[in-house]
Amino acid sequence: MSLLERIYYFHAKIRAGRFPNTTVLINEFEISPATAHRDIAYLRDRLLAPLAFHHKKNGFFYTRDDFQLPFEDSPAMTLILGLLGNLAEETGLAELPELAEIKKRLQGVLFPGQRDIGDILHCEWVEKERINGTIFKSVLGALREQQQLQLSYRDGTGKKSQRRIDPMKLVNYQGRWYLLAWCETRRERRMFHLARMEQATLTGSQIEHAMEQDDSWLTDSFGIFKGPVVFHATIRFTSTAAEIVRHQQWHPDQKLEAKKGETLLSLPVADDRELIMKVLQFGAQAEIVAPKGLRQRLQQEILQMSRLYNQ
Repeated sequence: MSLLERIYYFHAKIRAGRFPNTTVLINEFEISPATAHRDIAYLRDRLLAPLAFHHKKNGFFYTRDDFQLPFEDSPAMTLILGLLGNLAEETGLAELPELAEIKKRLQGVLFPGQRDIGDILHCEWVEKERINGTIFKSVLGALREQQQLQLSYRDGTGKKSQRRIDPMKLVNYQGRWYLLAWCETRRERRMFHLARMEQATLTGSQIEHAMEQDDSWLTDSFGIFKGPVVFHATIRFTSTAAEIVRHQQWHPDQKLEAKKGETLLSLPVADDRELIMKVLQFGAQAEIVAPKGLRQRLQQEILQMSRLYNQ
């Protein structure tokens, strides 16, 4: 257990009027008397707790009732820390033993002896995917050590291949995990879906392609299909869709034009696949205005859908 957990535990005992002493810390956390004394000194000297010792009760108490530990009554910090644990679980990492340990520690720090984070916070991502814990650790290890990875990978059609890659950055997009990497087979940057990795092994070889801090490859265009901007798309939204999109950001470089009863959204695009799915989500309340080729592609998709339902 960490110093912070022991401090919060000791503090909770004092606030409950239990008059804790070093023996309480020693028995609860199986630490040495010297460590227990240092913990109490830290609480008094570093956190400026108004500690005093009650000889008849043989324990510590506060001389003021208004003393609080950092973050003790910070709803925003509680929410942020709770979101970190829930984000990991809801994005397919529930099987990682480290996740359970993190949630336990957050519980001990934020609500010592009280309620659980899950009692006040619920997070949910649609279409979440399970990630193999061993593969996830290999990816993290490769990023940390800047080593190449050997992958056994299957594409969206299920076709399997062997890839040797230089990992660049771990990406979470809409609740799914991806790895941006340089692919030796394709001789270009590729976005690898972690859920499609069947095996990932560190090779011991250092990467040859790194990502500079000012690299904007991930942020230049809309969606998960990244790359240089090919065109700018403009979509007209009407009715309730216009009001919804008016308050959303699809891309940092987007342009919004709100008119009576409609909203025009323009944004840079490298690949139109996700944008087409996004427009279809709004049904007849969304219309691609430009470019003409994208408008025709969507028109063909709608016609094929119509034939499917008219059979």
